[in-house]
Amino acid sequence: MEALLLVLAIPLAGGALLALWGEREWAPELNAAVSLATLAAAAWLTVQVIRGGPLLAWNEWFFVDALNVFLVTLTAFVGFTTSLFSRPYMRIERDHGKMTPQRMRLFHSMYQLFNGMMLLALTTNNLGILWVAMEAATLTTVLLVSVYRTAASLEAAWKYFILCGVGIAQALFGTILLYLAAERAIGGGDGALLWTHLAESKHLLDPSILSLAFVFLLLGYGTKVGLVPVHNWLPDAHAEGPTPISAVLSGLLLNVALYAVLRCKVLADGALANGLPGRMMIGFGLVTVVVATFFLSRQRDVKRMFAYSSIEHMGLMTFAFGLGGPIANFAGLLHMTVHALVKSAIFFAVGHAAQKAGSQLMDDIRGLLKVNPTVGWALMLGTLAILGMPPFGVFASEFLILTTAMRELPWATPFLLVALGVAFAAIFGHVQPMVFGETSLRPLPHPPALLPVFVHLGLALMLGLYIPPWLDGWYREAARMIGG
Repeated sequence: MEALLLVLAIPLAGGALLALWGEREWAPELNAAVSLATLAAAAWLTVQVIRGGPLLAWNEWFFVDALNVFLVTLTAFVGFTTSLFSRPYMRIERDHGKMTPQRMRLFHSMYQLFNGMMLLALTTNNLGILWVAMEAATLTTVLLVSVYRTAASLEAAWKYFILCGVGIAQALFGTILLYLAAERAIGGGDGALLWTHLAESKHLLDPSILSLAFVFLLLGYGTKVGLVPVHNWLPDAHAEGPTPISAVLSGLLLNVALYAVLRCKVLADGALANGLPGRMMIGFGLVTVVVATFFLSRQRDVKRMFAYSSIEHMGLMTFAFGLGGPIANFAGLLHMTVHALVKSAIFFAVGHAAQKAGSQLMDDIRGLLKVNPTVGWALMLGTLAILGMPPFGVFASEFLILTTAMRELPWATPFLLVALGVAFAAIFGHVQPMVFGETSLRPLPHPPALLPVFVHLGLALMLGLYIPPWLDGWYREAARMIGG
């Protein structure tokens, strides 16, 4: 329990410290140190769960098992590498006049609070606290998206707040319906919203109430996932906020929201036993993949383009989990991991490229290999990885999803293949001149710190070639828990 306490307490304490001293010259180093301490605590917690099995703590209000422990570690890891990337990036933004001391303090403190809320959402056993943590994560990211205080960033933050506020309200109504069903089946009180209690009694829950509850929960948390048609906040929030926030939004927050959907799906599957939750996720996922890919070719802002790519991949994960079964669930979990690693790496590279060009428009970013080969190769390799080129892990997960769809849902396979082909052509067609085109920009005198990019891409490459036995065990156990 000490490890779990540290996982939750360190980012909250770090946020409090950075709220006091977040504008100091050494604040980025403190931000990175707090993130490293959180990662160490997450690794300790992981070891405990591997050795001792699922962990219940503090009157069963917190629960860590195979489904969420690897997401805790992934969240802490990407949070740490993003804090390393943000050190030079945000200092350059400050030197360019975009960040004042007050905004630097806000950025650093809210960054840690955001990480803390995601870890709280992942580890809580209480679905009411899960809702509160998701709402708190929304509020912190609204402040982070608007930190530049430009008209565009304020509009993006307002759209994010309104749309996700409506979504989270639907999730609240779904949670209330879930409590109503639990009260009838297992009694009210503090235990009525504990996921472990609900999972043990899911066959006793009222099917009519659970079907309605899952609709609201899927739409509510699906807003945070970025599912069509409740996705409109996501491209603006990615494009107008600081690049480190774009990285954690795509790499982490979308995963946490999908995790909330999966916890609810397990309960709905047990209560309904008719496959309706899976079919709903298949429908929303497939529509999301198709719609997002056809927006890609129209984009001119590089961060907006990769934001639509995130929508596409979240739709693909939702589709995989809707298919259910051990292979599709395994593929969905693998895709969650590699997408978080690769997409955050892409945003790291894009951030440096946009800072050098002074613009996020793709027409203004040209010839990155001549400006700085490190940035150019980082962006190209990240693009090839996210487009599913072998031997990166995205290829492995997409191959498993497609082959499962061919067997279980053959009519959907052509839609997926066409969508993935359109996405490949659109993204590669935009990125190729950015990397290999002609440019009038001068080469960078010093290479930027892009070690996190190549660490992320190296891990994604490894997962395409070899999955360690302990990670394979996690995925298999988590896939079994999700069921479907």
